[in-house]
Amino acid sequence: MEKRIKRLSAWWALLLILGAAATAYEAYQVAHIRQLNQALLSGETIAGKTIADERYAYEAKFAAAYQHGRAQDYKHAVQSYGQLLETSPTPARQASLQYNIGNNLFLSALNRRINDDGSLIDAALYDLTQARVAYEQSLRLNPQPAARFNLSLLLAILPQHLRNPQREQSGMELSNLPIGLP
Repeated sequence: MEKRIKRLSAWWALLLILGAAATAYEAYQVAHIRQLNQALLSGETIAGKTIADERYAYEAKFAAAYQHGRAQDYKHAVQSYGQLLETSPTPARQASLQYNIGNNLFLSALNRRINDDGSLIDAALYDLTQARVAYEQSLRLNPQPAARFNLSLLLAILPQHLRNPQREQSGMELSNLPIGLP
C-alpha cells in the first residue's frame, strides 16, 4: 500500500511539474503575441527594430502594406498586398488582401485629379475598374458587408458605360478564317 501511494505521489508530482512548465511556456507565448499585436496595431516597432521574426513574415509584410496605405502611398500598398497574394494564403486571407487592394485602388482613384470637363482621367478609371475587380474577388472568397458596401459606393461613382462592360461575342474569329467553315 505504501509503495502504491509513493508511486501515485510521484506521478502527481511529475504531472504538476509538466503542467507548470506548459503553463509557463503558454504565458511566454501569450506575452510575445500581445507585444506583436500591439506593435501591429500602433504601427510601431518592437524594441526599436522592425518585426523581423520569420514566424511572422506574413504579418510584417501586411503591416508594411497597411502603413503604405495610411501614408497615401497606394501604389506600394497595392504592390505589397499583391506580393502577399503570391504566398498562397488561405481563402479568408485572400479575401482580406483583395479587400485591402480594392480599398487602396479606390482611394488612389479618388485622390487623382479630374479632366477640365469634369470627367475622370484614364488612370483613375483604371484604378476604379481594378478596385471593382478586387472587391468582387473578395466577395467571391468571403462575402463580408464591408466589401459589399465599398463595392456599392464604387459602382455609384463609376461612369455608366463602365458599370456593365460589353461581353465579347462567342462567334469571334480566331484567325483570318471565320469559325464554322469546313
